[in-house]
Amino acid sequence: MLGKIWNWIDDRSGFSDVVMPMLEHVVPRDARWWYVFGSATLCAFIVQVLTGIALAMVYVPGGDAAYESLVYITHDATLGYLVRGMHYYGATAMVVLAVVHMTQVFLHASYKYPREMNWMSGVVVLFVVLGMAFTGQLLRWDANGVWSVMVAAEMAARVPFIGAYISQFLLGGETVGGSTLSRFFAIHVFILPGLIFAGVGLHLWLILRHGISEMPKADQPVVPETYKEDYEARLEKTGVPFWPIAAWRDVVFSTLMVAVIMGCAIFAGPPTLGPAPDPANIHTNPMPDWYFWWYFAVLSMLPPELETYIILGMPVLGAIGLFIVPLLSNRGNRAPSKRPWALATVIVGATAFVVLTIYGYRKPWSPDFDVKPLPPEVVRSKDPGIQHGAVLVREKGCLYCHDVDGFGGHRGPELSVIGDRLDRGELVIRINNGGYNMPSFASSLTAEELRLIVDFLLTRTDHPDTDAGEDKSD
Repeated sequence: MLGKIWNWIDDRSGFSDVVMPMLEHVVPRDARWWYVFGSATLCAFIVQVLTGIALAMVYVPGGDAAYESLVYITHDATLGYLVRGMHYYGATAMVVLAVVHMTQVFLHASYKYPREMNWMSGVVVLFVVLGMAFTGQLLRWDANGVWSVMVAAEMAARVPFIGAYISQFLLGGETVGGSTLSRFFAIHVFILPGLIFAGVGLHLWLILRHGISEMPKADQPVVPETYKEDYEARLEKTGVPFWPIAAWRDVVFSTLMVAVIMGCAIFAGPPTLGPAPDPANIHTNPMPDWYFWWYFAVLSMLPPELETYIILGMPVLGAIGLFIVPLLSNRGNRAPSKRPWALATVIVGATAFVVLTIYGYRKPWSPDFDVKPLPPEVVRSKDPGIQHGAVLVREKGCLYCHDVDGFGGHRGPELSVIGDRLDRGELVIRINNGGYNMPSFASSLTAEELRLIVDFLLTRTDHPDTDAGEDKSD
C-alpha cells in the first residue's frame, strides 16, 4: 500500500525524474573527507531554521516583553533551554564551518575555471551568515546586545553623506528602542535567511552544473580551453555517484556536528543573559560574539585619526578582495605544493585571527567596571588620608582604566609605581586636564578629593618604605 501511494505521488510530482538525478550526479572518487564541510554548513543552517522557528513561536519582539520572553524560554518553557542553546551553538558551527569550507576551497584553488561563480556566491553567503550572527545578538535584548547595536550604529554613522540615514535605518529612530528590535527581528528572521536560501540555491545549482572539483594534483593544472573535456573524461573513468557511494561521509560528519551542537546545548547551556537594558547605566561593556573579537581588537589598537577609515574600509576591502580572487587567478596549478603563497596566507591569517581573538577576549581597551576595592596589602598605609585616597581612586573611576598591583583595568597606563614617574604638580595637571583617551576630572573632583588621590598615588613607588605621601616637588 505504501509503495502504491509513493508511486502515485512520484508519478504526479516527478520527484524521481528531478531530484534523483541530482542526488546521483557523478563526483570524483577522491572527493573524500575534505569535501564534507560544505554539506555540514548547509546542515547547520537547517538546524538554525528549525530552532529559529521554535524560538519565534515564543519570543516576543517588542519592548520589555522581549527580555522577559527570553527568560521564560531559558528557564520555564519545555525544552526551551535546549532549543535556545542549539540555536546559539548552531550559529557558531555555521560560521566556523563556512570559514573552514572557504579555506579548503582556497587551498585547493577550487575557485579556478569554471567554478569562479561558486566562489563568489560562497563569499556573499559568508557575509550574510555573519550578518545573521550579528543581528541575532540584539534579539537577546540584554544590556550587552543593546549597547553592541549602538556601537554598530555609531560606526555606520561615519559613512560620508549617508551615514546618518544608515544609522537611523538600523535603529528605527534616533536611539535604540522597540522599533529597533522589530527592525532587527525582521532582518534576522525574514530578509537574511531569504538571502541565504537564494545564495545556497545558486551555489548548489552551480555545483551541479560544473561538478565537484577533484583533489588538486601537481601534474593537472587548469587549462580553461581543455578543462571541461579533461574533467568529463576523468569522471567517466573514475567517477562515482554522489548518492549513496560518496554521500555517506557527509551524512556521518553532519550527524556528528548536530550531536556536538546538542551536547554543547545540554552541558554548557545557552549564553547567559545579561541584565535588562537600561539606558541610564553606562557601566556596560558591550562585547560581540567571539568570532567578531578579532575585529574589535584591531580597532582598539588604531590611533583615533585612522579609526573611521579602518571601520569603513576594512569590511569593504575584505569583501572585494575575497570576491575577486577567482578573477585574479582562474588558471594554472591548483596543488598547494605549487602555490606556497596560498598556504602561507592561510597560516598567517589563522595565526593573526587567534592572536587578535585572544587579545579581544582580554578586552584591554575596555574599562573594568567590576573592579574590586583595593585591599589593605595594596594600599600599604595606615594613614586615614591615604586610605581615603585609595577609596576615591576607585569611586571616581580611576581603577576602571588603570591597574594598581593587579587591581583595575588596562585601558590606561599602570599606576603601580606612578609615584616614581610623576611628582605632585604633574599628577595634578594630568588629572585635571586629562589626556589621550582620558577625560578631564577638573569639574568632577573637589580640591580636597584631588589632594587625597594625589597623596595616595605618590605612595605608589618601588620603595614603599619611604614616607607615605612624600611630596617629590619639594
